[in-house]
Amino acid sequence: MTSSKNGLKAIAIIEAFKGLLSLLVGFGLHALAGRNLQQVAESIVSHTHLNPASHFPSVFIHAASSISDRNINLIVIGTLAYSLIRFVEAVCLWKAFVWTEWFALITGAIYLPFEVYEIVSHTHILSISVFLLNVAVVWYMARVLQSKRKERNASTI
Repeated sequence: MTSSKNGLKAIAIIEAFKGLLSLLVGFGLHALAGRNLQQVAESIVSHTHLNPASHFPSVFIHAASSISDRNINLIVIGTLAYSLIRFVEAVCLWKAFVWTEWFALITGAIYLPFEVYEIVSHTHILSISVFLLNVAVVWYMARVLQSKRKERNASTI
């Protein structure tokens, strides 16, 4: 059971990182409200010496230019809600609550078709890495839940 706890703690750290990343994005967008986001995005791309015509930088610039001031508040609220969900999931996985194990399995599995689509339409090392990490999390959570089910069935016999 110790390896199960260690695995759950590792996944909890991943979920906490996702929550922290989302929180940073939310606060960053809130700080940029009212500014010309396309100009800010172009400045970031230029500062990091990326080619603005390549795929990810151009998507970033286009996404920034299409965000209106009205929509930015909704996006910030969404990122804050997402980060709260990830932080709750991380804490509850750390404590090995069974409902959170199911939650991690289901929410991880929901993303898989979208990640496969992303790999098929835009094969990139980042999309492949995210997909493989998510498959590992879903597989591990399924294994933990299956192991608990077997233990429960063995104790009832």
